[in-house]
Amino acid sequence: MSIAYKQKGEYVNIIVGVSDMKVSNDADAVLIAYSLGSCIGITVYDPVAKVGGLLHFMLPESKLDEGKAQKNPFMFADTGIQALFEAAYKLGAVKERMKVVVIGGAKILDQKSFFNIGKRNHIAARKIFWKNKIMIDYEEVGGSVNRTIKLSIKTGETWLKTLGQEFRKI
Repeated sequence: MSIAYKQKGEYVNIIVGVSDMKVSNDADAVLIAYSLGSCIGITVYDPVAKVGGLLHFMLPESKLDEGKAQKNPFMFADTGIQALFEAAYKLGAVKERMKVVVIGGAKILDQKSFFNIGKRNHIAARKIFWKNKIMIDYEEVGGSVNRTIKLSIKTGETWLKTLGQEFRKI
């Protein structure tokens, strides 16, 4: 998305769709992912470099469809999380300083838990973070409601909205 049209000092929402990822060091950017159901939204933020990113992945492992993973690594936890961190590093972020938030993983349209996509997504993300010695600063997963997450690049503030509620700072 081009943000050349913005007014000075005006915040610009950059939407991160399903199977998408955005990383920015633009102080006026606010990254936002809507309707995280069984998908997982992960934000990372380095308060020193003022670099943040948001990944919206929908499936746990790229080996489920390696062709799709090559075309769109953001669709899967394993390839998407790696891409998120690598993109943040390229803008100056440092792993040890990054704040990590994990949101989503709900049971949506799977009330009998036949597929358990949300739970499998959450487990995949946790395993990746554990293997890479990355601490999660905040997480809100599971349940049966959609969530929306926003990240301000200027301040690192993260807001969460659960279906039927207003945004709250986390």
